[in-house]
Amino acid sequence: MFSDNPVDVALQWQSAGAPRLHVVDLDGAACGEIYNLDIIQQIASAMLIPVQVGGGIRRMQTIEKLLRAGVERVILGTVAVEDPDLVQQACRIYRESIIVSIDARGGHVATRGWRQETKLKPIEFAKSMGQLGVKRFIYTDIARDGTLTEPNFSAIFEMVTAIKQPVIASGGISSVNHLKMLLQLGVSGAIIGKALYSGLINLKQAIAEAGQG
Repeated sequence: MFSDNPVDVALQWQSAGAPRLHVVDLDGAACGEIYNLDIIQQIASAMLIPVQVGGGIRRMQTIEKLLRAGVERVILGTVAVEDPDLVQQACRIYRESIIVSIDARGGHVATRGWRQETKLKPIEFAKSMGQLGVKRFIYTDIARDGTLTEPNFSAIFEMVTAIKQPVIASGGISSVNHLKMLLQLGVSGAIIGKALYSGLINLKQAIAEAGQG
């Protein structure tokens, strides 16, 4: 389902039964500012299901624009590391609409489109964000993302058991069995990308067998 029309693809996933749409502005993640705002607005206005968006969101004005456009949840990554005060302010104003994405490589958090490694440990970072009011996290093992191998089950389990907030798993998911295993580990949801587009996972089957997360 690769296409030059993101809105059409979004509608197709909605028709296939997706309970939520996860959108990443890859250009925004690279340049540090939302780049595809018009397309994201078109997607959000066309969807009947909730939409969450990440990639290059580093200012309060951007968060406001996205939420006004109909996006339900805004995902913060780099800015959560570099400007915790903004995260605290955003959580105070928008509460459940804020998600922090923890992108890990080699046991450390990476930022700026995964290009810059920090000294932060994922669990310690998650706990510090929880203290600022963050109520939900996305955990991605960068080394697994897009590989269609398997998720980093041990790291995900450690994250789930270490913090009290819901954790959404991402990276390396390539089968319905992976989804079932993740649910057993206690994740609140899972993000599937390449496995859907390549046909390894059938969305309707996944929802029927593993639930909507």
